[in-house]
Amino acid sequence: MPYMFGGLVILNAIALGYYLFVQQPSATQSLQTAQDELIRPLTFTNSAEHIPPLIGSKN
Repeated sequence: MPYMFGGLVILNAIALGYYLFVQQPSATQSLQTAQDELIRPLTFTNSAEHIPPLIGSKN
């Protein structure tokens, strides 16, 4: 039984190493959209125009 457990641990380590280092992931549509949004500059809107006026006065 310990040999089977050790074998499964080694097999798991090999599979993890393969998926982390050998196989290159392909870019999906959602990943490509997220990368484009990070690279593209954001548009700036002045939100101060939408703030209601202050009520009362500060003394």
